[in-house]
Amino acid sequence: MARREKLVADLPVTGEILRGSLLERTVRNHARSCAKCASGEGHRMSVLTVSYPGGRTRQLSLRGEMAPKVRRWLANYQRLKESIEAICELNHELLRPDEAVAGSRRKRR
Repeated sequence: MARREKLVADLPVTGEILRGSLLERTVRNHARSCAKCASGEGHRMSVLTVSYPGGRTRQLSLRGEMAPKVRRWLANYQRLKESIEAICELNHELLRPDEAVAGSRRKRR
């Protein structure tokens, strides 16, 4: 129970979570009059990609200053997901506390 309570206490702020992947892209053809695009250098941009059931994908272009916040929210989502899985495993053990003892008895027979 103490391990589970520690995991619950360490959960990230649930309002600051985001599912998806952050990609970095270079756009080279956004305007004909752009010197950077004409030279082939292009513009770096961050894109959040989110997959949905049925194979549907949504991409959101982000302003540069949003990328650090999005990275933090994505990390919070992963931490939350890992914590939930760990809590579920501990709850499975709590539902069957005698299973470990019963398993050791079966081996001795």
